[in-house]
Amino acid sequence: MILWSRVNELRDEVGAEDFKEVINLFLEEVEEAINRLRGDPDRGQLEQDLHFLKGSALNLGFAEFADLCQDGERQSAAGEADTVDLAAIVDSYDRSKTAFFDGMQDHLAA
Repeated sequence: MILWSRVNELRDEVGAEDFKEVINLFLEEVEEAINRLRGDPDRGQLEQDLHFLKGSALNLGFAEFADLCQDGERQSAAGEADTVDLAAIVDSYDRSKTAFFDGMQDHLAA
């Protein structure tokens, strides 16, 4: 679910001191987009939202979530935004976020 090698890479890129702040900023922006999906999303904006979420997910190492966003982005681009399983995407995000915080201590390189 989480690509810890990517998380470690991100931490190395930004520095251990700034890592927490970067994660908080990423998650704050992602939460805004996820909240749009939780409500009554604008299906005309869905492709752009999922593209943004996919990129953020890849940066954070949220592999499964990124894959679902990519699938939904493709469906939206093909004119099938109404068929995107938003509940599965939101659920994957919630599970990924939990796994991320639960595993940070064990998986981040010292």
